[in-house]
Amino acid sequence: MSFCDLKGKTVLVTGASSGIGMQAAISISKQGATLIISGRNKEKLAETLSLLAGDSHIMHSGDLTNDEDREELLQMLPELNGLVQCAGIVGPTPAKFIRQDDIKKMFGINYGVPVLLTASILQKKKLMKDASVVLMSSVVTRSPYFGGALYAGSKAAIEAYTKSLALELVDRGIRVNCLSPGLVNTPLITDPAKEANPEMVDDSLKRYIAKYPMGIGQPEDVANTIVFLLSDESKWISGANIDMGGVIR
Repeated sequence: MSFCDLKGKTVLVTGASSGIGMQAAISISKQGATLIISGRNKEKLAETLSLLAGDSHIMHSGDLTNDEDREELLQMLPELNGLVQCAGIVGPTPAKFIRQDDIKKMFGINYGVPVLLTASILQKKKLMKDASVVLMSSVVTRSPYFGGALYAGSKAAIEAYTKSLALELVDRGIRVNCLSPGLVNTPLITDPAKEANPEMVDDSLKRYIAKYPMGIGQPEDVANTIVFLLSDESKWISGANIDMGGVIR
């Protein structure tokens, strides 16, 4: 048996159509797990599916903020040994420009989706004893950037949720952990939201990159830690929030 062997495990990865979610799915499959991958972009999700090692993997394309799409995913889920929630958005919005719709969108995707999906999975008893749940936060909750109030707030909520969920599930042996990566080279960074001001995005990004003396991360750097948290090698870790990104100024 190799280190971080995931053979015989079934894992759901959300946000698998790009970035960290895509690489997490690929890395998990290489360790022998069977995957269900979910994402909004059907074409990109199919690309992820084609890159997975092994077979018997399945995909679900849908918007998990939508109750019907979320229920459709739940209906196709087998019992899970792992749940990795990578779906999320980012975008700088200075505090004085924040509006109700901005709050609804950011928190709906970054907080609402993982919380509601996890609740439904638990209600339908799809998460097996001794399973592992991995959620995604960010170092921005402790290393803020200009215009990052909404994004940081949504991720701080995930950190608090992680600890509460870990406490609720500990008697079933289910582990719940959170990763807080620094800046990672993903489409969220290279292809900012169309509705954002490109000049503001570029300026904010340049200031933020300067904080990383070890350079920005790659999706593989985060995916490797996700694999570890899904494996039996991390069986004594729960309720943790793991900072990633080297020494951040």
